[in-house]
Amino acid sequence: MSEIGPLPKPKLSEEDALAAFDSVPLFMKALPEEDNLDPAMSALQSLIYEGTPDEIAQNFKEQGNEYFQGKRFREAVGFYTQGLDAKPTEQPIIEALLCNRAACNLELQNFGSVLRDCSKALAANPKCSKAYYRSALALLSLGRIEEALDCCDRCLSYDTKNTGIKNVQERALKAKAEAERKEREKQERIRKEQLEVFTMKKALRDRNLIIFNKPGGSVSPVAPHFDSEDPTGNTLVLPVFFLYPQYATSDIISDFVEDTTFAAHIEAMFPPQVPAPEWDKKGEYVAGNLVVYAPTYRKRLLKVGKKMTLRDVCNAAKAKEGQPMDGLQIKDGCLSFVVMPKGDVETKWIEEFKKTREES
Repeated sequence: MSEIGPLPKPKLSEEDALAAFDSVPLFMKALPEEDNLDPAMSALQSLIYEGTPDEIAQNFKEQGNEYFQGKRFREAVGFYTQGLDAKPTEQPIIEALLCNRAACNLELQNFGSVLRDCSKALAANPKCSKAYYRSALALLSLGRIEEALDCCDRCLSYDTKNTGIKNVQERALKAKAEAERKEREKQERIRKEQLEVFTMKKALRDRNLIIFNKPGGSVSPVAPHFDSEDPTGNTLVLPVFFLYPQYATSDIISDFVEDTTFAAHIEAMFPPQVPAPEWDKKGEYVAGNLVVYAPTYRKRLLKVGKKMTLRDVCNAAKAKEGQPMDGLQIKDGCLSFVVMPKGDVETKWIEEFKKTREES
């Protein structure tokens, strides 16, 4: 048997209910095309602007509140703005429109707009708690913690039991403590970095090492550093190039510990009875048959003895008393030493080095 009477209306969601408002002439956000505007609709639309400015503003405020409750914040902003454009005279209405528009913009993360509206509300009413509350939230979101706390303090000076502003104050105090902790960590990190730079510069200066970085030159991926295995933290480790001018090639020792002898590295790299490197055409690069030279900043040429450590060579490179500063050069992050076979190759290279030094 069929039911008698009208069928029950389907239950609308809040969003659908708000959307339905858009088709009601009184609540339309935009007029339809003039050709489609019938007299009844025109009359209903005109009702929006009938009454005193305060009545018109109140009407727009109520419409904005409906849209705000439906989380349609952009539309709500439009209604509150129309309410303000109606130029109401009653202060409570103006204050409500400003604070409500600020609430929408807070949701939309338009924090500058929030602060502007709240500032206007507070200019008219210095005890507007909602304006302080929304200002504090906007300032907190912008990272302006001290200003947010100031808003909270001003509000609580007269509205002592306002739980909302107390919650914001608590959040702001936690944010301040966190910011201060991060700043302390940052300053401590900067202090340590500056101390490390100072300590390294002093260590290099004490070892007569002169840093020279050519503009646009390559930089070694391994920087001078202190040996982590040395409990005193005083042993320096440096990247070192072994240059082989006879064949225009080189090797890099990325971690040359300063108290290690050159002989130890040469023996590890060119042990006897082991196939020679591909570039060693004559098989001359064998430990015991090689010599090492260290050119200094002032173009002196130091011959490195078998038992000399890197620290020994650094000390030997120091200028004699009364002479201009001298030492080994760290070019593009690396020290460089020349390695070659004893004999004719060595003699020829030394002659060329001296000739170049005299011409420069």
